[in-house]
Amino acid sequence: MRSSILLVFSLFFLGDATAKPQQERGTLSLQARSNFEAAAQVEILSGEEVLAVTDSRGEATIQLPTGEIDVTLRRFGLATQTIRVSIRPAAITRLTVALEAAVVRRDEITVTATRTDQRIEDVPLRVEVLQEEEIEEKALMTPGDIAMLLNETSGLRVQVTSPSLGAANIRIQGLRGRYTQLLADGLPLYGGQTGATSLLQIPPLDLGQVEVIKGVASALYGSSALGGVVNLVSKRPENPQRELLLNRTSRNGTDGVFWLAEPLKGQWHMTMIGGAHHQEPQDIDRDGWADMANYRRAVLRPRFFWDNGSGHSVFMTAGAMTEDRKGGTTGDATLPDGSRFPEELTTRRFDGGLVGRFLVDDRVLSIRASATSQGHAHTFGPVIENDRHHTLFGEASLGGSTRGHTWAFGSALQADLYRNRDVAGFDYTYTVPALFLQDDYSFGRRLTVSGSGRVDFHSDYGTFFNPRGSALLRLPHNVTARLSAGTGVFAPTPFTEETEAVGLTNLLNLRNVKVERAWSASGDVGWQTSHVELNGSLFGSVIRDPVMLRLPTPETRLMEIVNAAAPTRTVGTEFLARMRTGDFGLVLTHTFLHSTEVDPNESRRSEVPLTPRHSSGLVGTWEREGVGRVGVEVFYTGRQRLDDNPYRDASAPYFIFGVLAERRFGRVRLFVNAENIGNTRQTRYDRVVRPNRHPDGRWTVDAWAPLEGRVINGGLRVSF
Repeated sequence: MRSSILLVFSLFFLGDATAKPQQERGTLSLQARSNFEAAAQVEILSGEEVLAVTDSRGEATIQLPTGEIDVTLRRFGLATQTIRVSIRPAAITRLTVALEAAVVRRDEITVTATRTDQRIEDVPLRVEVLQEEEIEEKALMTPGDIAMLLNETSGLRVQVTSPSLGAANIRIQGLRGRYTQLLADGLPLYGGQTGATSLLQIPPLDLGQVEVIKGVASALYGSSALGGVVNLVSKRPENPQRELLLNRTSRNGTDGVFWLAEPLKGQWHMTMIGGAHHQEPQDIDRDGWADMANYRRAVLRPRFFWDNGSGHSVFMTAGAMTEDRKGGTTGDATLPDGSRFPEELTTRRFDGGLVGRFLVDDRVLSIRASATSQGHAHTFGPVIENDRHHTLFGEASLGGSTRGHTWAFGSALQADLYRNRDVAGFDYTYTVPALFLQDDYSFGRRLTVSGSGRVDFHSDYGTFFNPRGSALLRLPHNVTARLSAGTGVFAPTPFTEETEAVGLTNLLNLRNVKVERAWSASGDVGWQTSHVELNGSLFGSVIRDPVMLRLPTPETRLMEIVNAAAPTRTVGTEFLARMRTGDFGLVLTHTFLHSTEVDPNESRRSEVPLTPRHSSGLVGTWEREGVGRVGVEVFYTGRQRLDDNPYRDASAPYFIFGVLAERRFGRVRLFVNAENIGNTRQTRYDRVVRPNRHPDGRWTVDAWAPLEGRVINGGLRVSF
């Protein structure tokens, strides 16, 4: 009986399959044009499926079933157009379509940090973007650096690593700052392992957007991106423009920054930013120790752009920065042991980079290359260390879109060299060739998945494969959900947050230190309308064999970099609410973090120091085009565990209040900003200077709250 039923069903389906004749097909030869020129990189869709992409001649040839078919042509910057074509069997249908230029909406954001240059709402991997409006607001608060811009972003914390000099790095979702890769237009122009002063040396005036990838990103950018990526994307020269910003602070700080955009010959354009910055030393609590370091800095960076309008473009940049920074004891003041302890850092950095994109038929060939050289002269009291860092980078990739797939593959090579003139045994040369592949596939409109993988061939630590997978699910009622997980590695160097603050003189040479390995995962749910955006995230990470600093023992009398005996574990949540109606905007953020580690000096698991469990922010703005803006900020930082602090084991929670006002008068904009109105500062609770010198060489405790207190700044910004 069962065999008979199976036979009947088999005959039914077989009969149905054989009864259907194979549908005849024809050929569509299509050419897309705009403003009487070929329109390259135009996607041709049937429903939600991408059938082809036009080449440099604006042409594409597609095999289609016969009959009447609706075909949609789509490209960023051009108006989307749907046409009905009649496909005849075994015949070629030729069609030329003229596409009109579209006014690009200001909220249309294209993400570049994932290599596929997709709209932010289409990327399966969650990428957070700070837009130009937010950047401009923070540029009025701190025109000389991007520290405040990043510190007031949910999930990011700018952690001061040296209270003497003000040096700081970026912690992403509780992970150490050395794991964060800082890029400029996708290039490592600030080095393979971003130094602790780089954040303080980048003026924000020429930034168009900032892209942040949180969590392990080694599948995209190798071992330098274990904790995440911050990509600084420069403004594009759409129109001739010149700007000058002058700023003065109540703490005797002065900034002068200019930015210009100019058309050159042919299809070339350029931008240039330059700045001069000066800060007088400030001993706010009058204890003989500088709470704000003295510095003099000059920055110059030209950028050149070429675009032929047919899919070929070239971007080139070069940069130079010089800075002298001084802190430590002031005047004739002495420390508790009767000594003076000046701290100084002189930095000279030069870099150059190139990004090329070339359309090859319907594929995009991308080339990236950069070189960075920076020299430091450190003074730690009586100790002087001079060193130089070099980073060379090159990458070539090929990408395209084929039947729902958006893919890219290629190879990269990065070389990091370090040379120390005064301390032997720490020089290294890491050469890391790599192969990578990534593919985003769309299962219709509702689901898009992404997979990426990278193989790094490290010259000293061997071969590593790091995969990452992500998924984007579009649910009804404008709800989206994302899931992502990946692995990563980080190659040991002598630089940790502690050694950057005290130098390498009292450090043992690296011996038997293993590579740090990490795993991270995250999920988020978002809902968005034209006026409201809500997003909630859950994330976690595990770092195996984390590198830490072991304090001197009676046997060695030197510090040592070792792998901890157990993993570092982090879990947390983020919440974002953004509302915009008319001239008013409101942003509410909250981050919860619980991160634990096993300190090699104590051999017990405890919370990671300087990691607040709760932090939140509320920012309200009013802005009217051509008139001005007013902004109000409130930020809360919860308790933090403190390590080796003789005054307390945990920090006090605190609030920071700020107000910004800007008024426009034609081409002139006047602004005033009051930051930390309540004058919250760490030295109102305890001294920063220790009663005795720490075994690692420091005379200060860690900075867990602002040191500068209330700061009021104001100035003008002129366009001409």
